[in-house]
Amino acid sequence: MGFYKGEENILEEINFTIFMEEDLSLKEFQKKIDNWILNHGGYWPPLSMFSAVVEELGELAKEINHLEGFKPKKSGATVTRIGEELADVIFAIICVANYYKIDINDELERVIEKFNKRDSNRFK
Repeated sequence: MGFYKGEENILEEINFTIFMEEDLSLKEFQKKIDNWILNHGGYWPPLSMFSAVVEELGELAKEINHLEGFKPKKSGATVTRIGEELADVIFAIICVANYYKIDINDELERVIEKFNKRDSNRFK
């Protein structure tokens, strides 16, 4: 499943080293991903992108189930790819954020502040 119009599998099409050249902020990742998507057919409709997020979460769950021993992989598929699946989820979420012009850095700052206020003494 890809994250832009007209492609079946973005992860096979993208050389992820273009995204991992240096340590980047989420805002910088958003810009890089936005540029890439806009140069490769544009964003999918929102519900299709949301479906991609759910699909990637399912693939992450499958990897975790395998790693934790709850559901072995089919024969021949033994490599655990949790890092790759996490990156797929983040990529899919950034696509949704970009579509709606949401700055993930700002939103994460607000969420951290919310948790600090609400839960600062809760888990001590």
